[in-house]
This record gives sequence, C-alpha cells and structure tokens, in this order.
Amino acid sequence: MEDEHAEEDRVKSARGVKRTSIVMGIIAVLAYIMGGFGAGNFVVTLLGVYLLHHFWLRHVIVVFQTKTWPGVQNAYERLVRYLLEGNRPRVTIFATIILLILSFVVTAIRKPGVVFFPQADPNFTYVYLTLPTGTSAKHTDSILKIAEKRVFTAIGNENPLVESVISNVAVGATDPNSGDRTTASNKGKITVAFVDFEKREGGSTMALLKKIRESIGTIAGAEIIVEQERNGPPVGKAVNIEIRGDEFESLVSTATKLKTYLDNKKISGVEELKTDFISSKPEIIIKIDRERANRFGISTAQIGMALRGSIYGTEASKFKDENDDYPIMVRIKKMDANNLDALLNMRITYRDMVAGGMIRQVPLSSVASAEYSNTYGGINRMNQKRVITLASNVLAGYQPNEVVSQVNSAIESFDKPSDIQIVMTGEQEQQAETGAFLGNAMLASLALILIILVTQFNSISKPLLILSEIFLSLIGVLLGFAIFDMDFSVVMTGIGIVALVGIVVRNGILLVEFTDLLREQGATLKGAIIEAGRTRMTPVLLTASATILGLVPLAVGLNMDFATLFSELNPHIYFGGDNVAFWGPLSWTMIYGLGFATFLTLILVPCMYYLNEKFKARVYGWMGKHYDPDTMMRPKGRE
Repeated sequence: MEDEHAEEDRVKSARGVKRTSIVMGIIAVLAYIMGGFGAGNFVVTLLGVYLLHHFWLRHVIVVFQTKTWPGVQNAYERLVRYLLEGNRPRVTIFATIILLILSFVVTAIRKPGVVFFPQADPNFTYVYLTLPTGTSAKHTDSILKIAEKRVFTAIGNENPLVESVISNVAVGATDPNSGDRTTASNKGKITVAFVDFEKREGGSTMALLKKIRESIGTIAGAEIIVEQERNGPPVGKAVNIEIRGDEFESLVSTATKLKTYLDNKKISGVEELKTDFISSKPEIIIKIDRERANRFGISTAQIGMALRGSIYGTEASKFKDENDDYPIMVRIKKMDANNLDALLNMRITYRDMVAGGMIRQVPLSSVASAEYSNTYGGINRMNQKRVITLASNVLAGYQPNEVVSQVNSAIESFDKPSDIQIVMTGEQEQQAETGAFLGNAMLASLALILIILVTQFNSISKPLLILSEIFLSLIGVLLGFAIFDMDFSVVMTGIGIVALVGIVVRNGILLVEFTDLLREQGATLKGAIIEAGRTRMTPVLLTASATILGLVPLAVGLNMDFATLFSELNPHIYFGGDNVAFWGPLSWTMIYGLGFATFLTLILVPCMYYLNEKFKARVYGWMGKHYDPDTMMRPKGRE
C-alpha cells in the first residue's frame, strides 16, 4: 500500500515538474522576444534553480536533516553533558574570563589604529593654493599654472587612473568643508578626479596622492594644501588647535609662538600647520581733512556715500520684464575703481546749504588723502572669547589619533600665558562626543533590555546571565581586529557593537526560556539544559549564520552587476570600493562578535545557567530554606 502511494506521489511530482517546465519555458520564450536577452536568461535561470532543487537539492536536504544534522546535535549533546560534569562549568567560565583578559592584552600589544570615520582610497585629490590677500586673479592664475604643471608631472599624461583635472581661480576655489563660499581672487584650487574604483584595475589612487604632494612642494609666497575628499560629516582637520583668550596682543603672540614651537618639533605625520589668522591684510585708508571739508560745506557722510556708490554702485532705477525686476546700478568704470588716482580725482557732487543750496562739485583729493596700510584680516570669537586656530591634515600612512597624541604632549610642555587657553578640537572633539554618545546609547539599551528581561523571567540572575554574553562577545571583536590588523572606527565599530547586542540577547533568551519551560514540565536541571541546547541550537545557529553570511559580501566589498550578469553573461565582479571602506568595520565587528557570541550561547550559557541554579540552592540553604534545582521546589515567594 505504501509503495502504491509512493509511486502515485512520484507520478504527481513528475507531472508537476513537466507542467512547471512547460509554463516557464513559454515565459522564457516570450521574455526573449519581448524583454530581450537579459530577461530571457533570468527566467531560464529560475527554471534551472527549480529543476536543480527537484532533482538534487531536495535529496541533499533530506540527507542533511535526517543524518548529518542529528549527528551534529548528538555531538553537541555529548559536549554539553561533558562540560556539566564535576568542576568543568567553573573551569569553562574561568577560561572564558581569562580569554577576555588576553583579548585586551593582545589588542594592547598589536595597537590597532583608531579612526573617526574610515577612509578609502581617494576619488578626488584637491590642491588648495592661497596667496596674500589682495592678490589679483590674474597673478593667482599664473601661480596656479605652475602648481598645475607639477600635478601633471606627478600623475603623467594619459594616466588610466585619472578622469579629469580641473582648476579654479577665485570662484569655487575654497574648501567646501570650511563653510567659506566667498569669491577670493587670491585663492585657487586644482581638483584631480579619479576613475571609478572598478576601472582602476588594482591601481592605488593613494599612491598618486602621495606623488602629487611630493611633486607640489612649496611655492614662495603661497600656502599650499594637498588633501583627499573627506567621508562623513564635516568635523574639521585631524589636528585642530584653538588658542583662546581675551587680550588680543597676547593671543596673537601666543599663537605665533606655538606655531613656531610645533614646527620646530617636526612631529611625524603633521602635513603643515596653518593659521586662520591673517595679520597683514593690505588696506587703503582714505583720510578726510575735516577742516577743508567744512569750508566746502560737505560732510564726511556725503564723502563716504559718494565713495561707496562709485565702487559698489548706486541703484538708479529698475528694469522690469514679465518675470522679474532687475536693478540698474550706476558706478564708475571697473578700470577706474582699481585705480587709486582715478578715485582721488573723482568729483563729489553735493548741495552746498551754506551757499543757499547751490549744487557744487569738488574732487575727492581736495578734501581727502590716501594712505597705504596693513590690518588684520578678521577676528573670530567663540563664546565671547577671541580664537585663533592652527590646523593641519595628517599625512597618509599615519594614524590621526597617534599624531594628535604627540601634538598634545608637545602642547603640554609649551609655556603659555595664564590668560590663554589652548584646546584640541576638530575631529578629535567630535570623536570624543560621538564615543560618549555611543557609550550612553549602549548603557541605555542595556538598561532597557534588563528591565524587559526581569519582567519576562521574574528574576534578576537570569537577565544578568544573558547580558554577560554581550561583554564576553567583545572577545571576538577585539581578537578579530587585533589578529587581522584592522583599524577601529569610532562610529562604525561602535554602531556594530550596539547592533550586536540585539542578536546576542535574542539567542540567549531562546536557550534560557526553553530551559525554564522544560524544567517546569518536570525535567531535571541537567536534562533540561542539555535538551534545551540540543533543540535550540538550530535557531541559534540559523540566526548567526544568516547574519554572518549576509554581512560577508558587505565586509569584503563584493560588487556584482546583476543586470549585465543576465544581459551580457558578465557580472563585472570586483572587490573593494568606497562601500567596503565605510561599512567594512561595522560588518566585521558584527561578524567577529556574533561568531564568538554563538559559541558563548551554546557552550557558556548552559554552564552559567547550571552554576546559577546551584548557587541559588546554596544561598537558600544558608537562609535555612530548601530549593531543589531538579524539581524546582521553591520556598515561598519568587527570587
């Protein structure tokens, strides 16, 4: 009878396969005709997967579920039974704690780098050129051409890694992260744009950045900065020193001395300290002879407005069309506006009220004279204190945190006036704030998890047992980053640890809750722990393996074009890129942490649960009460 049913099932299955194959074959033909080569290939691939499952995969799955996996479960059951004997639970927990300590020791020995945001190979390299204030755009352009030639010397002609080289003078020549969008005739910028990562064929744009920096060198009278684009939010330079004070002369003097002091230290990794304080901005002072102006019957306000109107223009009328109004500005010729003699010979028209309202004209030189001078370019304030900032990039190949630590040590030995404050800000300040935020977020999440678990288990010991997994899972994170010499990212690694908490706690709950359920149904303590581990190891391993395997492509930077896979039979597979640089630390954090946390859930949690119940029985014994872990006979009231 069973053979007849089996034969009938096989016949039905064969018919189903035939029908499905015919239907999908028709869809594939239509897809080739209407949708093209790619759509047809996609349908054929689906049909191939279906047939592969029917004729081979389902048999493999049956063998795995009936033979292979039960064997793994039996081996795990023997392991847990072995670990619960005698003094082995304590030894297991003690060994894990020793491993936690060793992970910190190994990390301290390897000293992996710590960065705020991870940086990939640059997609753009920027060369910023700054000349003295007041330099004409024409002169700035001539100097920028020199820098441009040096850039082409570094990258060479027809370099396959370079897509374009664009130069700007005055307009768009400032650093976009500085917030300065002004048009400055004394500034220039060269932008070297590299081709997309998949087109580089293993070439390093970071090496080109180093060549450009070395080739640019120095140009007399010009400040030059070479850097790559920055990922993440604008946080300032890696080395950012703020000198704060109330007394202006003391502040300027201290800033100058500190810059000279740090330059003489020649700290490795510091590109070049630049100050945002401009001490010699050229200016022209128009000095009005008030006595002569009074004799002519003209006020200083009239002279000032006439001079301003000549240079910036005065609105005479408006030109209107159907869309908008356009002001008509009257000013002197641009050539004369840049000619001091022409300005001084400019006639000021005014009404002389002393002479009965007569309209008169006098040249500006009759009542004023010009004087060349220098002044400060600007004064910045923060919280009502004057601030001068010294900033620098960190050269490629150096860890920003290590460089900043050396700069800090040098600043501590610097002799500064008592009324001056020197503070490290910028990226380091943001890094400290982000670290504090993630730490607080971690503590808040742990507190909420603890409250929920205490409510669920009506116990404090079991939630603490589950939460201990979180701290011990750091063993995997620390050892993984130390062994493979990877940099810790304050943001991405921190987020990865917080994300790891939910999965680790979920797996712990699965094991502890099912153990309690079995004990309530009459199972002994050891029997419940062993059976719960054997039963729950499947969902625990499925959760961990699904998460880890899902994160591996993101961690290694696997890139694949599914459209061309079916349309051209070429998936354009390559590894790396900006995504792996940014998301890699987060992915590896979860992979390392979850891989070790799975071991904790399946091996350490049974041992901790067993010791917890034994310890509870001993405590009740000290209190003169009876508690049997095997029968769950409790004294009155819950723990």
